[in-house]
Amino acid sequence: MADHKVTFTIENNTDPVVATVSTGTLLSDAARLAGVEIGQPCGGQGRCGRCAVRVSTGNVRRRSTLRLSPQAIEDGYALACQSVVEGDASIYVPLQEKIVRNLTTDRIAAEVTVPADYDYLTSQTFKRIPLTLTPPNMDDQTDDWSRIQTALRIQASVDKVNVSLNSLRYIGKMLRDCEWKVTAILETDPSGGPARLVNLLPCHFKESDPLWGVVIDIGTTTVSLWMVNLITGKVMSQVAEYNGQIARGEDVISRIIYASKNGGENEMRELILDTIDRLLVKACQRLNARPAEIVKATISGNSTMMHLLLGIPSASIRLSPFITAVNHLPPITAREIGLHIHPEATVDCLPGVASYVGADITAGVLSSGLDQTEDMTLFIDVGTNGEIVLGNRDLQITCACSAGPAFEGAGVVDGMRATNGAIEEIWIDGETYEPTYRVIGNEKPKGICGSGLISLLSEAFLTGILDKAGNVNLMLPTSRVREGAHGAEYVVAWGMETGSGEDIVLSRVDIDNLLRAKAAIYAGFTVLADQVGIPLESVAKVQVAGSFGKYINVEKAVQIGLLPDVAWDQFEFLGNTSIKGAYLALLDWRKRQQIADIASRMTYIELSADNTFYEAFTSALFLPHTDLSKFPSVVEALKKTP
Repeated sequence: MADHKVTFTIENNTDPVVATVSTGTLLSDAARLAGVEIGQPCGGQGRCGRCAVRVSTGNVRRRSTLRLSPQAIEDGYALACQSVVEGDASIYVPLQEKIVRNLTTDRIAAEVTVPADYDYLTSQTFKRIPLTLTPPNMDDQTDDWSRIQTALRIQASVDKVNVSLNSLRYIGKMLRDCEWKVTAILETDPSGGPARLVNLLPCHFKESDPLWGVVIDIGTTTVSLWMVNLITGKVMSQVAEYNGQIARGEDVISRIIYASKNGGENEMRELILDTIDRLLVKACQRLNARPAEIVKATISGNSTMMHLLLGIPSASIRLSPFITAVNHLPPITAREIGLHIHPEATVDCLPGVASYVGADITAGVLSSGLDQTEDMTLFIDVGTNGEIVLGNRDLQITCACSAGPAFEGAGVVDGMRATNGAIEEIWIDGETYEPTYRVIGNEKPKGICGSGLISLLSEAFLTGILDKAGNVNLMLPTSRVREGAHGAEYVVAWGMETGSGEDIVLSRVDIDNLLRAKAAIYAGFTVLADQVGIPLESVAKVQVAGSFGKYINVEKAVQIGLLPDVAWDQFEFLGNTSIKGAYLALLDWRKRQQIADIASRMTYIELSADNTFYEAFTSALFLPHTDLSKFPSVVEALKKTP
């Protein structure tokens, strides 16, 4: 098979780069070999169109032109993930979307309250123990490790302790350099098993010295990390940024597909480890600490994120009967994962329930208190995959809805993430149909984020721009409704107002995607309520988890049928319950056991195998629902609309 030279020129970069590849190589693979970043948010399936590049010269075969207009094809554009090299070629790469998120989190850290019952000596499995050893001599030739074991037994009442080969390689020199005074960092076993030597520090510690642990929440969109002093239990630093895997898939299915390709699994693993490493460095810099001083990490995330982190094949998660390789992972060391903290640090990946209900939900249930309350409670995590739990301390039943990333701005023509330039709230005048909007960063709008899309859908419905089926009323006396490239649409912002110079619109395709996403979530509520045998309206409390829940307007979410129509004071917006639950598990071995119990007791309903889901989904594909009796507040709002 012949080799070909593919030259890539990146916009605003005068230095081209070259990759030598064989016939049939995807342009996206050739770009990666050349060190050129081309985003593939759909996982390389050719669905999103955001990997479009221009073929300046050369022989490239387009296997698919989905998402490319006839004019774009005529101008030489091709989808990098769907086009193969068949000869030497020169490729022009437009500027790629940069995913940047910087959080100043000192204020947020102050909001995390150390549990009132936290006691380092009884709650924490990690202990630091000062040891003074008797040096060997000609009359006492006890080996170094035995000498440490004896000191632990006499000075700390620790009878059994294990050690790794890596630790044995350095303890002899440290003992002598420190004149036989050291601090042992041990991980103890609450069940009475042997302790484990994690680290040996020179000299005795000071009472004010911290002992570092971290909690990491690997979200599909965002990775969050808290640095915790295990002695005091205090969160000392919080950092977060977008998950680097987004460039290879915006939802879990796209990432599984990409990971299943040749080399994709390793690339996905490296992308998430690189994201975590950057966060570790950032958090440590704020505290004048080093990642190597961290001795314990507790990780939460959905099942796919856990598999991708650990390099465990994830293909079975998306294929019937939708089974994970593992739900309850054993403790492992940072060395095994490739996490750049202390090599012997314990990494505790929290347990999940099923393919689409992972540790983020079991940790969320713990931190929400759902498993301790008598009241029937609905717990919702609205993200790229909507997970739902209904229950109380006696039972918990759960499901996951394939909502897709529409409410995070993906799958919507002018959708975007909640960053500067995103329209986050919209109001529409019921007489003129003119919109007013608020933009993150107070700059020219570039698109609409999830909270803005919910607001827009609600306002358009209440003002008659949309009917209950989501059709745009083209008969209204305003130029803002029109036929567009993707069907009938409503213009939110004219090109002269926007950052791109292009109109920002809500199209029929966008509306369909949003309706499907909200219908899937509402249908999930309905199925669980039917399983438990209670009306959805009788739920005592609705808990909304995730950062998304913190920013949505609950009234608007009810008006489109995304959330159930209950009294406002029944809603609780809890923020990132996944990392809060992981924090509790990091601090207290009893809370960690509680999460394991939650995961073991929770009943999972596979919606694709439930005949009632499709019926509930179809009924919810309207604004707000085919059965308006379920939404009395919306009926009243419609009566007040001109």
